[in-house]
Amino acid sequence: MKNKKKKKSYKVKNLSPGTMAYKGKKESSLIDIDIINYNQNIYNVVNSKNIEDAFSLKEKDVITWININGLNNLEDIEKLGKNYGLHPLTLEDIVNTQHRPKMDEFEDYLFIVFKMLYYKSDDELYYEHMSMVVGEGFVITFQEADGDVFDDLRERISNVRGRLRNSNSDYLMYAILDAVVDNYLTVIEAFGDKVEDLEDTVFSAEPNNDVSNNIQAHKREILKIRRSIVPLREVINRLEKTECTIINEKTHNFLRDLYDHIVQVNENIELYREMVWGLMDMYMTIISNKMNEVMKVLTIIATIFIPLTFIAGIYGMNFENIPELHHKYGYYILWGVMVVIFIMMLIYFRRKKWL
Repeated sequence: MKNKKKKKSYKVKNLSPGTMAYKGKKESSLIDIDIINYNQNIYNVVNSKNIEDAFSLKEKDVITWININGLNNLEDIEKLGKNYGLHPLTLEDIVNTQHRPKMDEFEDYLFIVFKMLYYKSDDELYYEHMSMVVGEGFVITFQEADGDVFDDLRERISNVRGRLRNSNSDYLMYAILDAVVDNYLTVIEAFGDKVEDLEDTVFSAEPNNDVSNNIQAHKREILKIRRSIVPLREVINRLEKTECTIINEKTHNFLRDLYDHIVQVNENIELYREMVWGLMDMYMTIISNKMNEVMKVLTIIATIFIPLTFIAGIYGMNFENIPELHHKYGYYILWGVMVVIFIMMLIYFRRKKWL
C-alpha cells in the first residue's frame, strides 16, 4: 500500500504592515556579526555576537560593511534597524525569506533583496535569502546562516591597493552583487554539466523510472533557480537607471557591466530550461521508438506465420478426400513448401529493409 502524501496546511496570518515574522527554515541560536571598517589607510575587522557593537560604527571617511548571520534573531535586527533608521517595511522584508528579489528606494538608503546560490562540498545546491541596506558610508547585509560567496571580496578589501579601498559604499554594493552574479555563472555552468550528463543517460540507458525521475528533478531544480535569479535582472536595471545620490556616476558604468552579466545568466537559464524540457520529450520519443521496434518484430513474425498457419489449417481439416493426405511423401512436401515460403518472406523483408 502506497504512503499517502501529507497535505500541506495553507494558513495565512494577516499581520499589520511592518510586523517582523521570520519565515525561513535555517535558524541560528545566536546572531553572528562580521564588521569590516576600511578606507585608503584603515582596515579593521570585528567579529561579534552583540548587536550593539554595530551601532557606533558610522564614521566619516570610513566605509563600514556589517554582515548579519541569523535572521531569526528578530529583536537584534529590530534594534539595528532603529539605530540606522530603517523603515518597518524594510525590517519586515529582511526576515521574510520567501520574498522575491526587489529594490526599494528610501530617503537615506537603498534596500535590495536577492538570492545567493552556491554549491558546497556535498555538491548540493544551496539557496540563501539575502538582503542589503546601502547608505552613505555603510552597507549592511543580512543572510540566514553561515556560509557565503564573499571570501574573495573580503580578500580584495584587505588589499590596500585595490579599488574597493578607494571607493564609497555604492561600489561595495556593486562588488557584493557582482560576487553573487559571478557565482550564478558557476552554478549555471555546473547545472549545464548535469544536464549534459543526463542527456547522455537518456540516450544510453534502458527506459526505467530512474531516468524519468532524474528528468523531473532537473525540471524542478531549473524552475527554482529561475525563480531565484531572473527577477534580479530587473533590480540591477533599476539600480543602473536610478538617480539616487548614494550611487556615484562612475559606479553606474560598473552596474551596466553587471547588467550584461545577469542578462547572460538569464539567457543560460532559459537555454538549459528548454534543454531539460526537451529531454522529457526526447525520452518519451526514445521509449516510443523502442516500442515500435518491438512491435515491428512481432508484426513480421505474425506476417510470416499467416501463410504457414493457412496451410496448416487446410490440411488439418477432418476431410477424407484430401488428395495430398494419401501421398507417400505428402508430409515432407508440405514441410518443404512451408520452409520455402518462410525463406522467401525473409528475403522479401530484407530487400524492403524491414529487417
